Amino acid sequence: MVEIKGLKKRYGERTVLDLDELSFSDGETVALAGANGSGKTTLLRILAGLIEKSEGTAKAPGSVLYLPQQSYAFRGDLVRNITITGAGKQTAVELLEKLGLSHLSGKKAKSLSGGELQRLSLCRVLAKKSELLLLDEPTSACDANGAALVIRAIRDYRDSCGCTVVMSTHSPMLAVNAADRLVVLENGKVEANGTPEDILSNPGIQWAKTFTAGWKI
Repeated sequence: MVEIKGLKKRYGERTVLDLDELSFSDGETVALAGANGSGKTTLLRILAGLIEKSEGTAKAPGSVLYLPQQSYAFRGDLVRNITITGAGKQTAVELLEKLGLSHLSGKKAKSLSGGELQRLSLCRVLAKKSELLLLDEPTSACDANGAALVIRAIRDYRDSCGCTVVMSTHSPMLAVNAADRLVVLENGKVEANGTPEDILSNPGIQWAKTFTAGWKI
């Protein structure tokens, strides 16, 4: 369970996050959407304990995993890039297969394409169990096939450990197919909070009229 009350984050005189009350249930998958600068990444980083809040409370489980938007690789092949976290080789092999990377397992990780590297970074995170999984734009570099693999892997992980998943996204595929709930942020505040289908089909929500103009459900 994640509980947020009166949460604010300021940089100087600029307030980038201003949330009155928001909660995420155990086992729920929540997508955070909104324009760049709306506060999505800031919220994830606060929940991950990477940055300090300015005001309020943000109660999160003790076991948290965070996948930043910027993917990275260690030296060596793909299997080593997963086992370096302490995971067993068999776990690494299974994750690479699940995310469509098994045929590349012997390659140097630093030679991967952007989408492949993003999926490898996700493998590294999913090799551990957590109560809260935080993902920042997990499909931003993926093509449609890669995104579908990511969605399935996130769903399987959530089902296996019962954790809460909170992810930021600009992807309609991810929001509609992987999330139980969509929270829309604008200028650091919640503009909408509900099922993806309800929000993206509601012409009364300003964000739905503009930011989702090219989205297909």
